Amino acid sequence: MPTLRDYIKAGRAEIKADRVIRNGKLVNVASEEIYPADIAIYGERIMALGDVTPYLGKDTEVIDAAGAYLCPGMIDGHLHVECSKMSITSFAKAVVPLGTTAIVSGLDQILVAAGNEGAREFLDEAAKSPLKVFWGAPCKTPYTLPVSNVGHYFGPDDHRATHHWPECVGIWETVREFIQEMDEKVLSALEIAQASRLPVLGCSPMARGTKLNSYLQSGVRADHESYTADEFLEKLRNGMHVVIRESSISHFLTENLRIVTEMGIKATRRISFCTDDVVASDILVRGHLDNMVRMAIGIGISPMAAIQMATINAAEALRIDHKVGLIAPGRSADILFVDDLRDFRVKRVMTNGKMVAENGRILGRLDPPPRSDRLMRTFKVDPVKPEELLVHGKGEGAKAKVMAMAVTPEKIFVRKRRDVTLAAKDGIILADPAQDVQYVTVVERYGRTRNRPVAFISGFGLRSGALATSTAPDDNNIVCVGTNPEDMAVAINHIIAGNGGQVVVDKGKVTSFLPLPIGGIVSDLEPQDMAQRETELDAAARALGCALPWPFMYMFVLQITAIPDYAITDLGAIDCIDLKVVDPVYAPF
Repeated sequence: MPTLRDYIKAGRAEIKADRVIRNGKLVNVASEEIYPADIAIYGERIMALGDVTPYLGKDTEVIDAAGAYLCPGMIDGHLHVECSKMSITSFAKAVVPLGTTAIVSGLDQILVAAGNEGAREFLDEAAKSPLKVFWGAPCKTPYTLPVSNVGHYFGPDDHRATHHWPECVGIWETVREFIQEMDEKVLSALEIAQASRLPVLGCSPMARGTKLNSYLQSGVRADHESYTADEFLEKLRNGMHVVIRESSISHFLTENLRIVTEMGIKATRRISFCTDDVVASDILVRGHLDNMVRMAIGIGISPMAAIQMATINAAEALRIDHKVGLIAPGRSADILFVDDLRDFRVKRVMTNGKMVAENGRILGRLDPPPRSDRLMRTFKVDPVKPEELLVHGKGEGAKAKVMAMAVTPEKIFVRKRRDVTLAAKDGIILADPAQDVQYVTVVERYGRTRNRPVAFISGFGLRSGALATSTAPDDNNIVCVGTNPEDMAVAINHIIAGNGGQVVVDKGKVTSFLPLPIGGIVSDLEPQDMAQRETELDAAARALGCALPWPFMYMFVLQITAIPDYAITDLGAIDCIDLKVVDPVYAPF
């Protein structure tokens, strides 16, 4: 690898370029210009733009751009990469050919399952791939309030131990409720971050007025959770770098950009993009950040502004624009070749100065590393018995009043209360598919407890059977939705036996299973194979009556307590407003 001294010499052409890109049109996101310019590259960095004749040597490779636009590699500003169920290597195969060359992730999902060492293995894996992973040290894990049980609790001592990691760019997912409740561990993490000169990255859905003003006192720099244009604009006006989320299951780009398309805001340089949670079957159909660029252009954003939102704006928000986000001397040579800016389709991709993808495919082999036992043995839980998944009533009556968490296709992250009367038999409250009310449980899998509370959920539409998943942010305990305890036990135990996965069970038989053995949450499957397995799982869920567009994604976010109104963790049903465990059975009939 070239040294700093080598780069300085190459910058003044004493060392000649490894390669030069000619005949391209540079999309300069810093000066907001598009003009013909050649690019000289040495090692992993850009040396010069424009007339690069002094940098040409006898061994310099010349790449003909053939008139293509040359754009910076795109940056996903907030991504739970593990929620794709793909390993770092597999995810790189999916998104790098589409032009995503860097992501910012907390690796919080592998952290709770395999600790700091597990996250370190993922970062080392990324270093050998064409995908850059910038790491945000989670403010704490888990993010749940009250605190649920996980494999590793990331806290102040972990911050002190990891802020020096070269990939560390800030404090990740600083949930507003932690600031509201003055969580001592989170406040300590922010103080450590201040000493480390790291920015604070937020998570404040629906925060307005005094709640937002109080939250901003913590020093939060960027936020990726705005549900409406008004909320988005208020955060922008209050000095935040605002990040638009367009995930597989939550779609906010069009709504958030109403501040530009309808409300007259012209200052777009503090707006950037993220996908947060995406899956292979969505990426392979819609794309990744390239899709967001096309969407933005399609609703009236200029191509330059849309490309800035996917590149330099994210880099500046995260204070990494000295490394990535623009094509300029000293920056990483992450360059996209695009024929038409209005129909933003990436033809070729260069990362770290080397051509790595063309026509939607990775060039050459990209193999995952060997996996340690720390990553492959994360289940410490006994099999579940059906009788452990029963819900007992408060009396011997034939009916009971319960609270069901209601899921709707329109608002995946907002679970509202639905009061339902259910039948009871021998003191046991029965799920009722006719009313679209199923059981839901979370089984703690790290060996800390024997917690497996059962509550009620509505909206999944299951007429029979059960669905279960061990990839389930932010705890990655096993979540199961089902119509009867017997099928639920089969589903949960199949995941335990397989060291992780997603499964569909009906009448005691497994009808579809996706193994996720790495940390119980991801796999090294090729993106196309992962997409096929996802499609098969969804089809099996729909055969049981589930009409949700993404059955497993709707299920695996049920543990998130940062978003109202209700969630479920291994502690039980959670009131996300009052931040307390609640009993879903509130009265006999």
